[in-house]
Amino acid sequence: MNDRHGTRHTVLVVDDTPANITVLGETLRPHYQVRVAISGERALRAVALSPQPDLILLDIMMAGMDGYEVLNTLKANEATRDIPVIFITAMDSVESETQGLALGAVDYITKPLNPDIVLARVRTHIELSQARSRLNDQNAWLEQEVSRRMRENALIQDLSLRALACLAEVRDTETGNHILRTQSFVDLLARHLADHPDYRAALAGERLGMVVKSAPLHDIGKIGIPDSILLKPGRLTPEEFEVMKTHPLIGAQAIARAMERALAGSEEVPGSLTGGAFAFMETAHEIALGHHEKWDGSGYPAGLKGDEIPISARLMALADVFDALISRRIYKAPMAFEEVSRIIVAERGRHFDPVIVDAFLALRPRFAEVARRLADAEPAASTAA
Repeated sequence: MNDRHGTRHTVLVVDDTPANITVLGETLRPHYQVRVAISGERALRAVALSPQPDLILLDIMMAGMDGYEVLNTLKANEATRDIPVIFITAMDSVESETQGLALGAVDYITKPLNPDIVLARVRTHIELSQARSRLNDQNAWLEQEVSRRMRENALIQDLSLRALACLAEVRDTETGNHILRTQSFVDLLARHLADHPDYRAALAGERLGMVVKSAPLHDIGKIGIPDSILLKPGRLTPEEFEVMKTHPLIGAQAIARAMERALAGSEEVPGSLTGGAFAFMETAHEIALGHHEKWDGSGYPAGLKGDEIPISARLMALADVFDALISRRIYKAPMAFEEVSRIIVAERGRHFDPVIVDAFLALRPRFAEVARRLADAEPAASTAA
């Protein structure tokens, strides 16, 4: 019999009785490549030769290393553990058969040897072994393909998210690298707090990654703010600021509508969509709606207080304010890092969750590094005509 590459399968015969080797050799050679070993020690050397045998016929009762010892050694070696082994024995007892099968033998052939039975058993187990090998190859390919598709889907999700976030950035020409910086700040804070007893559940497993990935959507609602307000080169009037304060609700409503439409067009049971993309969008909804809420309840749009504010939104609140203060705007120069740090600390327990402020203080050098690495380009100096 041939393998899938057209090469005849190899059978290793291990027996210390010449008459048995002769019978087995005459039976198998018309159909297989046959390799012979007359002891357990020689069998272990023979199995290492190329090509590796596709099946081993192994006598149990041999001088020196018996068949049980040989099988134990084969099974202990990763390179040989999957080679099927059929025991050949003159013993006809349930105990010996049970022992061999427990060690990993695939079958038993009893002496005296019947050539037809030998050929049938060898053929069956080589075919089974080849089928398992093909299945393993297919499973490995499927695992690689699933992994590749998952990486592609994650990349598509990231690119789609980034494109949506950039819609708001394109309309607000002053944001620069704001999206990248705030996402990095949220990442630092979330990882720092992931083992905190009060934050562990909210940042467990995939949840932390969802918080970080959805952070760029925090200002998506600015798409709905008129240019006259969003692009105003100066401070907003109280009336204009009231309009600007609607952007969290606009963004949250847009995300909610997207989820509703996806559910309406899906054949999935709604409850089955609570993970994955929908959990991600729910996190984005939390951040878009709640990132301007304040710990003391004086924020907007809902005036939530303390633990009423989702942790994802609390993380975003500090990251957003910190970045706004260190960044240049038409109506203000960037503040020094130390001055911004003092403002953040002063707002501990008022604007910001106290624990998140403490995390910020522990991470100040890393915040500074992100701010330097992703700093906006300085505006070109105007020249006189």
